[in-house]
Amino acid sequence: MSRKLVLVGGGHAHVQVIRALAEHPEPDLSVTLVTDRLLTPYSGMLPGYIAGFYSHAGMHIDLGRLARVSGVSLVPSAANGIDRASRHVRTDDGRTIPYDILSLNTGVTPDLSGIAGAGEHGIAVKPISTFLERLDALLADATRLDGPRRIVVVGGGAAGIELAFALKARLRRIETARRPFWIAIAAGSRLVPTLNAGVRLRVRAALARQGVTVIDAFRVVDINADGIRAADGRFIEADAVLISTAAKAPDWLGETGLATTTGGFLAIAPTLASISDPAIFAVGDCATVISDPMPKAGVFAVRQGQALTGNIRRALRGEPLAPHRPDRNFLTILMTGDGSAIAGRGAWLAVEGRWVWRWKDWIDRRFMQRFSEFRRER
Repeated sequence: MSRKLVLVGGGHAHVQVIRALAEHPEPDLSVTLVTDRLLTPYSGMLPGYIAGFYSHAGMHIDLGRLARVSGVSLVPSAANGIDRASRHVRTDDGRTIPYDILSLNTGVTPDLSGIAGAGEHGIAVKPISTFLERLDALLADATRLDGPRRIVVVGGGAAGIELAFALKARLRRIETARRPFWIAIAAGSRLVPTLNAGVRLRVRAALARQGVTVIDAFRVVDINADGIRAADGRFIEADAVLISTAAKAPDWLGETGLATTTGGFLAIAPTLASISDPAIFAVGDCATVISDPMPKAGVFAVRQGQALTGNIRRALRGEPLAPHRPDRNFLTILMTGDGSAIAGRGAWLAVEGRWVWRWKDWIDRRFMQRFSEFRRER
């Protein structure tokens, strides 16, 4: 009897599972991918796309093509529930899809609950697909004489920093001395607080060189049509506000009965399996390893791909699952938008230069080629 693996979401980990199972199939296994997004963005290339270095196609994996060449059934709809008793996934188009093993790689939605007016007046970075649609509209407006001129990025983490660099690079092409753009970062505390002091110094210096304003200790509590307000009462005028702060898991995951953590993230073991149900795995931003929580970053989802594939194979064979032990001292590379990049790792490594950008570009393009050029051998 054929066993059924259902993958909900086409994130960084699941695309690796699809390719790996196509290259080395499990006997009597059918694989189904459930997603309402047929193009999945690679987050590592998002800043480069915004800056104009990559095309839209170049930073997206075509899930329809990947499923087709991998022998995977594609359900082009969003999942909205799980019946764990009967082992079925429910979708927005009314289908019920049976599974023996289920894996969730759904991504996240913005958590705007702490900022009044954010939903109406802000543009959240997650989910990326929605963000790109709104960003394209903003950039089109910026070309008009009466278009937005003052743009603020809320969030001083790595994603917010790269977003500011990317916007500066993109808008530099259309600004003039009479029509300059003002780009600022409103950081809740200090810039890139999770990275070492050497990286922070280089980031701040690069922002200053490019004319990006940094507003420290500005915890945004309100956004309106005129700008942003901090908890201490300070107000900054802005024509557009991009939000690169907290996110939460999709609401429907909290209705599945699976254990969750703060923010609604699925609680998983080091094996990447739900602590509530061994037949369900969860990876990427929608899940948290409760014994060793890690930052929500694309690098971890990428690294989970191989471990997830291995444990899906073990689960199908009835073997014990293996724990995934990610390295906390992971390499971070920040694009600065001017043909250079800054890299950091651990407490000490901090380097900068054009060669760092070429290195990052090579890493990202190589990852994408694994899927854009993949052909299953018959």
